[in-house]
Amino acid sequence: MGFSIHRRWLWLFGTLALLGLLLYGVARSLDEPVRRYMETEANRRLTGYTVRIPGLRVHLWNASVEVRDASLVQDENPDPPVIHMERFVTAVDWRALLHRRVVADLTFDRPTAFLNLRQVRTEAASDVPLKERGWQEALEALALDLKINRLQIIDGDVTYVDQGPFKPLHVSHVNLNAENIRSIASQEQVYPSPIHLEAVVFDAGSVWLDGRADFLAEPHVGVQAALRLDQVALDYFKPITNRYNLVVRNGSLSLAGNIEYAPKITRLILERVLVHGVALEYLHLPHTTEAEKARAQQTAEAAKQATKTSTEFRIERLEVMKSTFGFMNQAAKPAYRLQLTDTNLTVEHLGNQRRDGPAVARLTGQLMGRGETRLTVSLQPQAGSADMDVTAQIEGADLVRLKDLVRAYGGFDITAGEFSVYSELQMKGGAIDGYVKPLFRGVEVGTDGEVVAEKGLRRRVYEGLVGIGAKVLKNRLRGEVATVVPISGRVDRPEVARWETVGRLLQNAFLKPLAPGYEPTRSSKRELPAATRGSVAPDDPARESDPAVRHESP
Repeated sequence: MGFSIHRRWLWLFGTLALLGLLLYGVARSLDEPVRRYMETEANRRLTGYTVRIPGLRVHLWNASVEVRDASLVQDENPDPPVIHMERFVTAVDWRALLHRRVVADLTFDRPTAFLNLRQVRTEAASDVPLKERGWQEALEALALDLKINRLQIIDGDVTYVDQGPFKPLHVSHVNLNAENIRSIASQEQVYPSPIHLEAVVFDAGSVWLDGRADFLAEPHVGVQAALRLDQVALDYFKPITNRYNLVVRNGSLSLAGNIEYAPKITRLILERVLVHGVALEYLHLPHTTEAEKARAQQTAEAAKQATKTSTEFRIERLEVMKSTFGFMNQAAKPAYRLQLTDTNLTVEHLGNQRRDGPAVARLTGQLMGRGETRLTVSLQPQAGSADMDVTAQIEGADLVRLKDLVRAYGGFDITAGEFSVYSELQMKGGAIDGYVKPLFRGVEVGTDGEVVAEKGLRRRVYEGLVGIGAKVLKNRLRGEVATVVPISGRVDRPEVARWETVGRLLQNAFLKPLAPGYEPTRSSKRELPAATRGSVAPDDPARESDPAVRHESP
């Protein structure tokens, strides 16, 4: 009896061993045909890229295929590969079988993506749009033409390297999980697929996204999720911002909010945005002037379209703390720099929809490290533009630190003095109205010694007249030069940028009291009656002749 039981166990183990060997042999015989099919089909469906699969293993016992050391290369720039997949597994999603559906579960383990500027430019120059290159079809080929219902990325890594001495943009420890992609478990929901993403950004920051998606939406995936960024270093973006004449140094970004991106709606609602310790400087360069104008026009057009479409953008509270804002004009002669240091900025309820109500911004800082600056702006979005109320004041700023600015636009030198400015401006319906009240103390014009000897006679006479004018206007009791300069004009002329027009008006308002008799070069001008100096009536031809409308001190 015992011998019979022993024989039965031997037969059972022998049969299982034989079956295992048979399955192993069948699986090994399938490895190469499956590898060849997967690689051939993926490359047939892709445009401009090539998938390389050196080998794979078929596991019949759990109905899966395991691939190691696969790569994706850009045909025009094959070295280095765009993506290296250390290991990915395609398996049958057993949970979907409960719903009588045969779909795939695709898992990428420690994939790495690498992009450089050359590869990005090649992609941008291609005649085939990115969405038409067959990415979804190629991904289904990796799933052996099963519909993908679950996608996982485990410990991924993404690196972008630009041209020049810049730190690479590096996102590590990327973990993504997306389920119910084929809407098997909950078809009635608008966004039926749960998604979750976590990653480390630039070694110290982090990104977190949690929500739902509709992967079957056309023409692109729809996503609705909560989003959070923490302590993302901003100076890593130098390779990108430098192309837009914007220099970024130091600083970090944190934000929290919600995003919805779908074929019929784009919505970004941020509850808080915090920027800390950043230094931003815009460079105006002679050789980029035309490009800057083109970018400004494109930005204006994009802003107009954003108010006309379903795009919704809102920031409930934006804070910029302990930062520096700068402007460097290298196209002027001489070049000059303006800086606002120790800057704190808060903006509340900033959005692109009129129903959001007015946004309010409050700013404090030090102009050129000394002049106490306070600014309050109320902004109401309008179709294609915005109405704005501005109150500003600068107190005790050092004129010597602005000597290059005065020299560039006034044509004379400043050796001593300080100034304060008080202003209220209103922009509504394309018109600007308000006043600027500059106040100067202890102004001294011109220089001594060798510099004076090098100047022409005409230049020295001009500086002398400016100095005399300042003395004539001096307040005998306080030693100040002050006047109120009305501002009025149009800022919606299509041939002149809005802020360029405002800049000209403020430039004139600042320089005329400092240098009496200063008048910008104009192709046509006429003397206004004394009763109307300081403003121009709406139907006055002078308003139409020049965006920088003429104004006089009363």
